[in-house]
Amino acid sequence: MVGDIEKMIGVGLVWGATNSLMRRGALLSEQKLGSAPLAPNDRRRVIGQARKWLDLLLLWQYSVPFFVNLSASAAFFYILGDSPISVAVPVTNATTFAATAFSAFLLGEEIRPGPALLGTALIVLGISICIT
Repeated sequence: MVGDIEKMIGVGLVWGATNSLMRRGALLSEQKLGSAPLAPNDRRRVIGQARKWLDLLLLWQYSVPFFVNLSASAAFFYILGDSPISVAVPVTNATTFAATAFSAFLLGEEIRPGPALLGTALIVLGISICIT
């Protein structure tokens, strides 16, 4: 079980880091493509949305973190095979929250340090309660 906890925390760290990187990639995509108005025709609207998704996936700053994130998701489902879901989900999601806040800070996003530190401390407390 202890090895599984480490894996859960690892998945949460990867998810958190890639969340921030995907956000940055999505913002780059919006800047690059601009926000062109959608056509009024429903068919053209669907084609326009599909093209935006394709353009986003072709942007390496988004697609690389996205595929790393998907790989962590596959690892999470593998971990679920050996671990109780009542421990795996809270530990992984809590770690993801803390890692997202920390990686966003490292990427220069504006965060409120007080609430972020308080939330992270509560996460660490919650994880230790789940583990023990």
